[in-house]
Parts: sequence; C-alpha cells; structure tokens
Amino acid sequence: MKGTIMRPAFRAPVVSVLAAAAAALSLAGCGAMVSAAPSSSSLAASATAPASSAPAPAELKTYTFPNGHVSFKYPADWKVELFTGAGSPSDSATATVVDASGTEQATLYSGRVADGVSHPVTRTVYESAPVPGLAAQPAPAAHYAFYADRMDSSATYRMHLAAGAPESGQGSALDGIIRAGDGVILADVKFIEKPFANDAAAKSWLAGAEGQALKALLLSISYSSPTAP
Repeated sequence: MKGTIMRPAFRAPVVSVLAAAAAALSLAGCGAMVSAAPSSSSLAASATAPASSAPAPAELKTYTFPNGHVSFKYPADWKVELFTGAGSPSDSATATVVDASGTEQATLYSGRVADGVSHPVTRTVYESAPVPGLAAQPAPAAHYAFYADRMDSSATYRMHLAAGAPESGQGSALDGIIRAGDGVILADVKFIEKPFANDAAAKSWLAGAEGQALKALLLSISYSSPTAP
C-alpha cells in the first residue's frame, strides 16, 4: 500500500436500539482524537415495514468534516470522534462513529491520500444502492453495498461505500475509493474477522436495528462543492 491509509481489523457489531438510520480506515502517525459536537436534527429515517410493526423514528444528528464539504447523519445517541494524523494534509481526517455502548461501528475518511488492494474473489451481494448525496461526483457512482467476498473458502463481509454497484460472482476486491471534488471519500462499517456464520445470519443482521442504522448512515453521506469566491 502507498499513502497514509491503513485498514484496521474489523470489530464486532453490537445491536443498537435504533433502526433505519461501507476496509476500515486510519491515518498513520500520531494525531489528536477529539469528540465531535455535531448539530442536531429531528429528521427520521425511512421505514419500509408496515406502520404497525415499524420501530419509532430515530433522532439523527449531522456531522460535517472540518473541510466543510463532506457530511453524514448518524443516530443521536452515538458519537463521532475525529482523528487527524501528523504530517497529513490539513483537510484530511478520519471520523470514527461510536455507538451508545462505546463500540466503534464505522470509519469515514475525507482527504487527498488513499490506496486500495485488489485480489480475486467470489462475491455474494446482499444489497446495494446509489448514494443520493454523491450522485454528482465522478463515475463510477458511489454505492452503499453489503456483500461477502470469498477466497479459499474464507468469507470477508463488508458494508461500505463502493465505487459502482458491486456484482455477484467472480471479480476483484473493491477498494471503495470515492472521488469527490479534488479529494476522496472512504467509508466502512467495522466487523470482526468472521461476524456471521452464514448468508442467512448476514441477511438477518442487515434487517435488524443495527444493520439498518449503519445502512442509513452510508446512504446519508453527501458532498457539497466549495463555494466560489
């Protein structure tokens, strides 16, 4: 790999009380970790289940990166911690989303340096959808994606931003680097090495509160172009 981005090991998801709200990222070197204080919003995530069985709408907050161009929504009782690495470009940062129990659930990077690793895999796609707030950025279009990549009988589960819609079958690992303005965006949900026993368990998690909250977080990511002077 080149650049300053490394992919940490995935961590286990912990079921959230919220519903409806995708390699993890970090910057090399020393840096400062600070808790963010994003603005609050009363927007409710959409629900596809009948009203009689749908959970109560979740209160969301909006976090905007220091560059002012990249933002996302997340459950109000979660928090965002910002990391900037020593020697990194001033507008490069990683936001770690932590749930109410203190478990790291996702990382989002906005900056100028990124790299990916590609190798042959056999992919099973559970779900993908274009991200509305990134629709105006260069192709391939950013998609929310949840899938499993298998290599030598070992499955790697990923929920992240993908460059283009992933397809099931034989292919290559996806780097998830999204071009936005003059920089890049990357976003990954953090899993442990083997979070699900099988496809059925993965689909069940996706349909639950935590899976839907993280799906909505990825779909809410947006980029606004700098205002011309």
